[in-house]
Amino acid sequence: MKAIILAGGKGLRFGSVTKSIPKPMVMIGNKPMLWHILNLLSSNGIKDFIICVGYKGNIIKKYVSSIKENWNIQCVDTGLNTLTGKRIGLIKHMIKDQYFLMTYGDGLSDVNLKKLVNFHKTKKALATLTAVRPPSRFGVIKIHNDKVKVFKEKSSLGEGWINGGFFVINSNFLKFIKNDSTFLERDPLEKISKKGKLFAYKHSGFWQCMDTVRDKEILENKIKNSKWLKKIF
Repeated sequence: MKAIILAGGKGLRFGSVTKSIPKPMVMIGNKPMLWHILNLLSSNGIKDFIICVGYKGNIIKKYVSSIKENWNIQCVDTGLNTLTGKRIGLIKHMIKDQYFLMTYGDGLSDVNLKKLVNFHKTKKALATLTAVRPPSRFGVIKIHNDKVKVFKEKSSLGEGWINGGFFVINSNFLKFIKNDSTFLERDPLEKISKKGKLFAYKHSGFWQCMDTVRDKEILENKIKNSKWLKKIF
């Protein structure tokens, strides 16, 4: 199975950090975020990658050329200001298999990809996303008659599910992606959702995005303080 990694965004919420490097090249420990994503996918048996680059893509290309692992990686320049839908549209001619995996260049998870793929096939989905609980940035309180009845510091319980990336996609879904400026997460996925062909694989284990410097610190601390996560990342 081939994996597509969307790694072309500008990472504006990272501030000065991404003025010199693209977000997937931000260091987590002693390796760039991109390496951790590749390693995670490789540990699940995926060795064939297409990286859609854009902002400072030459830095990603240079880094990929130095990787010693036995991975087949193609970097494709999909433009500086290109939206996610068009990035997929520009490389869809390179996808020959019935199924492929797609994820973002700024998130890590311990989701079991074999179970995810089996779930996708069982549901006969056009696309399956990994649904995760959002990490809460604030404490949660419930108030009744001015009294705090529930106080939970940074609890993610009851906050619903969000798109955590790590999609499995049927190649037939590609016909819904036009080669124009569109968000993958809007028009194409909304269309198949209305057709009942978009499914969510609920994952309650480890997941962490890296949108900000604070997210980077949280991610590093999680890995540092978990012997199990250290083995993965």
